[in-house]
Parts: sequence; C-alpha cells; structure tokens
Amino acid sequence: MTDITCDICVIGAGSGGLSVAAAASQFGEKAVLIEKGEMGGDCLNYGCVPSKALLAAGKHAHAFSSGVEFGVAAQVPKVDFAKTMAHVKDVIAGIAPHDSQERFEGLGVTVIRDAAKFVDAETVEAGGKRIKARRIVVATGSSPSAPPIPGLDSVDYFTNETIFDNTTLPAHLIIIGGGPIGMEMAQAHRRLGAKVTVLEAFQPLGKDDPELTAIVLDHLRDEGIDIRAGAKITGIAKAAKSKAIEITLEGDDGKSEKLSGSHLLVAAGRVANVDGLNLEAAGIEYDRRGIKVDKGLRSTNRKVYAIGDVAGGLQFTHVAGYQAGLVIKSVLFRLPVTNETKIIPWVTYTDPELAHIGLTEAQAKESHPGHKILRWHFAENDRARAERKTTGLIKAVVSAKGEILGCSIVAPNAGDLIQPWAMAISSGLKIKAMIDMVAAYPTLSEVSKRAATSYYADLPSKPMVRRIIGWLKIFG
Repeated sequence: MTDITCDICVIGAGSGGLSVAAAASQFGEKAVLIEKGEMGGDCLNYGCVPSKALLAAGKHAHAFSSGVEFGVAAQVPKVDFAKTMAHVKDVIAGIAPHDSQERFEGLGVTVIRDAAKFVDAETVEAGGKRIKARRIVVATGSSPSAPPIPGLDSVDYFTNETIFDNTTLPAHLIIIGGGPIGMEMAQAHRRLGAKVTVLEAFQPLGKDDPELTAIVLDHLRDEGIDIRAGAKITGIAKAAKSKAIEITLEGDDGKSEKLSGSHLLVAAGRVANVDGLNLEAAGIEYDRRGIKVDKGLRSTNRKVYAIGDVAGGLQFTHVAGYQAGLVIKSVLFRLPVTNETKIIPWVTYTDPELAHIGLTEAQAKESHPGHKILRWHFAENDRARAERKTTGLIKAVVSAKGEILGCSIVAPNAGDLIQPWAMAISSGLKIKAMIDMVAAYPTLSEVSKRAATSYYADLPSKPMVRRIIGWLKIFG
C-alpha cells in the first residue's frame, strides 16, 4: 500500500473541504483531498445551486400571472418541465469546473476519488493509499434522513438528492417537512404548475420569528399551497389500483384522513455523514448530530478538525466556508479561533424571502432586559410601492446600550438586505452606524436605515431634550 505524507488531509470535497484544500495549497502546504462522491458536494449537486435554479424558473412562470396591477394581462404559462430541469442541470454544469478535480490538481492538490477511513490518530486510508497528515479536516457534510413513518420504505420518494433528476411535473407533490428545503421546493413546483401539499409535524419554518414566518406562509397559501402544521402521519402506502401514494393523517379529533398524491418529497431532517469513517480508530467522539468539536472546531483528537454539517452545528454552505477560514488560521498560523454562531445569517429563498441573523425578539426577552425592537414595514418604502411588493417587514433587536443583537427581514431580496446587519454584528457596530449610513433612493435598503432611526423615535417627546433645545435658542 502506497504511503503519502502531507501537511493537511481533507475528507470531503464540498464547500468547506474545497476551501481548506485550496487555501492550504496556495500557502505552499502539501494538501490531499479525498472525495467518494461528486466534487462540489451537496451544495453544488443537490442543494443550494439546483434549488435556486428551480426557484428562478418558478419565478419566471409566476410572472405571467402577476402583472395585472401593471396593466399586463394574466396568462397561464406553458411549462416544459423537462426543459426546466435541463436548465437546472446546465446551471450546475456551468459552476462545476470551479469545483472540479482538474482545477484542484492544477492548484497542486492531490485528489483521491474514493471513500476514506481512519487507520489511526493521524492516518487515513483511501484509494489504495495511506495518507499520514500533520492535520486532518473532516468535511463530509450530511445526508437526508428518513423519518420513522410506517410504510415509508414501501413507496418511492424523492429527497433533495434525487428530486432534481425528475423530469416529469408532479400532478400532486406531497412534501413531508416544512423547513427551508420543503417550503422552497413547494413554491417552485407550485409556480411551475403542480398541486402541492406540505405536511409539517410542528410549525413550518419554526426556527424563525413567528411574526415574519406568518407573512411567508400566508403568501404561499395565497398561491395555492396547502400547508398543514402539526400534521400527524400514521401511515404511507401505495394505492392498490393506481400508482398514487396514499398518506394517512390523524386529526386532532382522532379521525383519520387519507391524502393521495402522485409524488412524494421527504425533507424532514438530515444526518451527519460519519458512517464508514472508522472514527473510533482515531479517538474521535461523535453522536447522531455529528462529530463533537470544541469552540476551535477541533475534535477529541487534537490533530483532527471537523467543519460544516458533519460538525453538528448550523447546516449552511456559508457556515462551512466560514469554518474553513477558521481552520486555516488555526492550522497554518496557529492563531486562536472561535466558531461564532451569532454572526451567521440564514435565508429561506421563498418569495418573499425570509432572512435572519443573531437573536430573535423572543430570545432577547430572555437575555437582554431593556432591549428595543425596531421595525419598519415595506409598505412605507417608495421602491417597494413602485414595484408593488409591499408585503414585508424588518425587525431589528437592539440592546439598551445600542448594541445590535439581531435582525429578521421578510421581503423580496431579504437575503441581500440582511448583509449590512450581518456586517454590523460581526464587526461589533452599534445601531448608530446604521443610522449614519446614507442609503441610495429609491432602494429597498432604505428600510434598514428607517428601522434603525426609529431607535430615537421617542427623543422628541422627552422633556429634557426639549429643555436643551430651548436653552440653545438663547444663543441665537
């Protein structure tokens, strides 16, 4: 068996793993990158990229029926779903060269396309080779998990890893799971012509501020999506006389209801990819959420780091990229690093989009007495009115001393609008920085400044302020 000695060995060629391997190589370190599946990982092949491409197609279809207020007659779009999915594949293909084996080998990275497993605390085996590394980074990501529903294994169903291979528009798509993946796919398919029902055991989009979530859900229901919160699924089966999938639901009154659909998408959670890694041989502790890491992303084996979904934290591509930067600082420059979750924004790319960073209003009530909630409605924004997209709200959470604790936005392009708040929180800026910002007119970004300015909304009514103004008049 061939032995390779290197500085950094990365297991997993998703967003985080690619970033570590590229940076290490650019700094002159000998890097080995191991990937058993597709280069680019989940984000490029099954997640962020294809889902946004499908959402873009749905947005174009929806435009045919949403121009009446502009004097544009509504029409029913003719959707060629096979061509729509070809568009999705084309977008993936356009990005793939950036993440390809050839590109990384051109950067000087040794790429091994095989499954990896630990041999000991500093050695990994893959592709008939043993790789001994000074530091090892596990970036294997996560995979969709199947909830324990009776009969689920007896029917064919999609996950995010298979739905983008489907070229037939579902007549009735039933989605189990009302998180970001479920809701994004619900709206995309509905706008392209499918009937859609979403079944969520708890509250749809339950990790976000309920006031803003309600705006998104109302909008989706207005588009014809059947969203059921607190759904209790007691069984799934294939219909005896057709190819339909039948789902049995139990209502609050104990009565059963049968729901029939042509296709099923399961988007009800994910599991860390640790199987087959033989983590025990390296002394690495893990559980069902993933590898246990400290604040610097080191595992119980000090030579091994874990980043991204497999590290058990927030499951977003940009988190993996952020953590990759921390690992490079730690491994190459021996700098102390801390994995900060409060600076991580997240976005659900429905229309309207739902974006968040930091503390919610409910969390601030528990930890920051005297905090303020600053809000501004998009109905009071001139650009939103011009585009007739006035359904939206921004809520910023600010401490009594003006520290920005969090922000939530529901609006068109909320994912872009949250960025100044993300920068402010990561840089430790106070609300004054947002107040002093000059926002171009007319832009949706003005809502951030207007919300921030409301921090001083009660200033004119304070007697002391009025006395100071009156006293200054004495000087002319």
